[in-house]
Parts: sequence; structure tokens; C-alpha cells
Amino acid sequence: MVWKKLKNLTYLVENDGEVTIGICGPVRCAATACDEGSQLAVLVKRDNETIDDLLERLDAAVDRAWEQEIYTDEIND
Repeated sequence: MVWKKLKNLTYLVENDGEVTIGICGPVRCAATACDEGSQLAVLVKRDNETIDDLLERLDAAVDRAWEQEIYTDEIND
């Protein structure tokens, strides 16, 4: 199962964070990750990208947010 590889998303969800996949405004499929205090990442699903691939990118984006304070937002940037 892909969740075993997604250590950052697993930690986030187990510690009162939130991961959402689905429609986000005009975007047909997006993935978001938030903790109690901030939005960590918002990614748009790419053409031909699987949900597993999208979640792996989201996991990496959460890691960048926590480790480097780089917050990814592919919808509003």
C-alpha cells in the first residue's frame, strides 16, 4: 500500500493534520495538506499522473514545508 511510503502524510494525519484529494474550485483534481496552523501544500494532478504519484509528490512537498519552509501552491501561485 502506498501509505507505507508516505511517512510525512501519515504523520500529518495521525497528528491532527488533514490531507484532501478532489475538486478544488475550478481544478478537477487537487491534493492539499494542512496542519493545525497552516496550509503546507496544494498540488494539481497532472495529465496521466496517478493518484499514487500525486500523493508521493504531496508527501515530498510536505517534507519541504517542514524542513525548508518552502510552501507549494500550484493553484494560487
